[in-house]
Amino acid sequence: MDYKLLTMFKLLFEKISPKKFYYFATSLIPWAFLFSVIFIGYGLYLGLFRAPTDYQQGEAFRIIYVHVPSAWLSLFAYTSVFICSLISIIWKIKVFEVLSIASAKNGAMFTFLALVTGSIWGKPMWGTWWVWDARLTSELILFFIYLSIIFLYHAYDDYRKGAKAANILAIVGFINIPIIHFSVEWWNTLHQGPSVMKFSSPSIASEMLYPLIYTAIGFTFYFILAVLLSARNTLLEREKNTSWAKSI
Repeated sequence: MDYKLLTMFKLLFEKISPKKFYYFATSLIPWAFLFSVIFIGYGLYLGLFRAPTDYQQGEAFRIIYVHVPSAWLSLFAYTSVFICSLISIIWKIKVFEVLSIASAKNGAMFTFLALVTGSIWGKPMWGTWWVWDARLTSELILFFIYLSIIFLYHAYDDYRKGAKAANILAIVGFINIPIIHFSVEWWNTLHQGPSVMKFSSPSIASEMLYPLIYTAIGFTFYFILAVLLSARNTLLEREKNTSWAKSI
């Protein structure tokens, strides 16, 4: 990357002070909450009550309206952790240290939800709660990576040292993300291939697809909401001795 471009990013990121981020997050939180409620509510209504029954999976297919957004966010959250960790390591900016761990905590939650809902779906479809399938196994590894990042962050009395160690682990662990994404193509797995994100047209009926898109958008807004709330509270705790934090 061009040196001038790196310098420009550095100057931009350095202007994001804890105080500015706190008020910025506070202004976004109500909107993130509103959009998450609207999209999740409408998407689940269409998916659970309006979408037709799948001719192969029956009513069991409806769990995709929780499973697929959770699985998508397990990867999206780690990408957020990775980017924030890079910025933290390179420029040592407090806000991104906080955003990284906030994303990791919520990413772990969505990964766990993806694993649980996947197991619930797998029981009637595959006849078992769990198989050591490439997609499932790599997703489970992702969950353990999330937990390792969180535990490592809290293992130090000095939160800056904990953040640095956790960020290094997060950067190294990013190698698992393309493995998860391409696992159904690289190996012979039980897990179905992509049916929505394809170069060709999606192999899912529009009556089932649109509710899935709505819930995915809603879950993404919820993730943003949860990260902003967590990061804001963590920053306020870290900066409690500063004049701006005392004035709140």
